[in-house]
Amino acid sequence: MNTRLIAARVLTRVIQDGQSLTAALDANLPAVELSKDKAFVQALCYGVCRHYYRLDFILNELITKPIKDLEIKALALVGIYQLSYMRVKPYAAVSETVLATRKKPWAKGLINALLRNFQRDQASLEQKANTVTWVATSHPLWLVQKIEHDWPEHAQHILLENNQQPPMSLRVNLSRISTEQYLQQLAALTINATAVEGCPSAIILEKPVAVELLPGFMDGLVSVQDVAAQLAANLLDVQTGQRVLDVCAAPGGKAAHILEHQPQLKELVAVDIDSTRLLRVTDTLQRLKLSATLIAGDALAPQDWWDGVVFERILLDAPCSALGVIRRHPDIKLLRRADDIESLQALQQNILNAIWPLLAPGGIMVYATCSILKQENEQQIATFLATHADAKEVAIEEATWGIEASHGRQIITGTAAMDGFYYARLVKAA
Repeated sequence: MNTRLIAARVLTRVIQDGQSLTAALDANLPAVELSKDKAFVQALCYGVCRHYYRLDFILNELITKPIKDLEIKALALVGIYQLSYMRVKPYAAVSETVLATRKKPWAKGLINALLRNFQRDQASLEQKANTVTWVATSHPLWLVQKIEHDWPEHAQHILLENNQQPPMSLRVNLSRISTEQYLQQLAALTINATAVEGCPSAIILEKPVAVELLPGFMDGLVSVQDVAAQLAANLLDVQTGQRVLDVCAAPGGKAAHILEHQPQLKELVAVDIDSTRLLRVTDTLQRLKLSATLIAGDALAPQDWWDGVVFERILLDAPCSALGVIRRHPDIKLLRRADDIESLQALQQNILNAIWPLLAPGGIMVYATCSILKQENEQQIATFLATHADAKEVAIEEATWGIEASHGRQIITGTAAMDGFYYARLVKAA
């Protein structure tokens, strides 16, 4: 099948049906036989999602009336993306994209004319796109406004970083091998990488590689995980013999890191509402030869799954807008809506209230999100502290990363190559 057509079908599922890019690719990539073709389809889909608002603006400048067939519209976006951002030869980009219309012959002339006109007028179209902030940065207007409101001094940096491809970061299993030793193993395979200051387990690769090429990956020496996500285990300060709860645990990277960080736990309980996603936690733990108690349960209703024994440590990686990981999941810009934030804020507060009673007196809870919005982060913690007399914040003074917020610490997307992330540390009165 024509790879451009497959990409258009994937994008239609995202744009029209609100399906995640990951799910849409999983459903359509099996039709692609060659690995290089799969990689090309992925590059097209990620690229169009990443630059969707700019591409869509340019497309609208090229047409006199809307394209009602969304698959053909997606195909037009695929064509413009190739000509704007990829190293595909222009004649190949046009001809192959036009060929993708063969089952809809009426669209052949339309796509051909659109792409030819774009080639002719590209400079003026690009210049016009650069005059509108949300178009130039390829973000929905509501999101640009929220970022500028919360982080006026960092807004341009965040918007730029959201459109970059993130680095491939690794978490070394320090219970099995040192970071320096693993760097030596990478160097022996001519895989260039550097350690990360302030995060002992973290390594950033100069270029992404397939996981099967990483030494010891299947033996559990290393995992793929963003540096910001690796900070949770240290913040929890887990001690020997403690009982730990990881709430909203899937896909299990932080749970695994906690177990690597402190192998002598009494028990780690990982809870997630999605039983299918919980299978990924099982897979992660099996590869790393780690064990935990896995529970498919609703964090809002711990009475349905909690055994009544309190936990000395709790990690609450709360459901959030995920606006800090847009560079990894650019479809977030298409799928997230402005009115999602208030409902997510309410959900986060309700989970905090529901889980807090499970923490032992003197115990520590770490609240985390992969969001950059204050509404989900420092304002959320301010509200919680104001309504829970037995809760006290423990400042993250030891950190060399992020920005000190009114409560907790915020990592701005792209700073020190990290995703946008937020952490706050709370202790319950003894």
